[in-house]
Amino acid sequence: MFSKTADTTSPPPSRPATPGGNAGRSVLGSDLRITGEITTSGSVEILGEIDGNITANGLIVGHEGRVTGSVSAQTVEVRGKLDGKVSCDSFTLRSSAEVKADITTSGIVIESGAQIEGRFLKAKG
Repeated sequence: MFSKTADTTSPPPSRPATPGGNAGRSVLGSDLRITGEITTSGSVEILGEIDGNITANGLIVGHEGRVTGSVSAQTVEVRGKLDGKVSCDSFTLRSSAEVKADITTSGIVIESGAQIEGRFLKAKG
């Protein structure tokens, strides 16, 4: 009455053919320590230590994460430590954040308990 047959008409799903077209989220683990520049068209979550500049669509510095350098991103969320210079559209400091930076942004969210030392400048839009 019912039978199970293999469907050979639909091709298997494929990955994007364009380089950088898979702009997902990269997670840099807590055991990583990187000195250098990180550039991505996607988002990056830092759980380890980065000493260098970061250019990304989105950046999350995790609770144990530590970033020292310049950051350029659309959105930045800090739960760990950030020391340097930030240029972004949206900047969020979680309660566990420790930031020493000059920040140029259009929007700011600061949770109670976050520590900040530096300047905020309004981005020209």
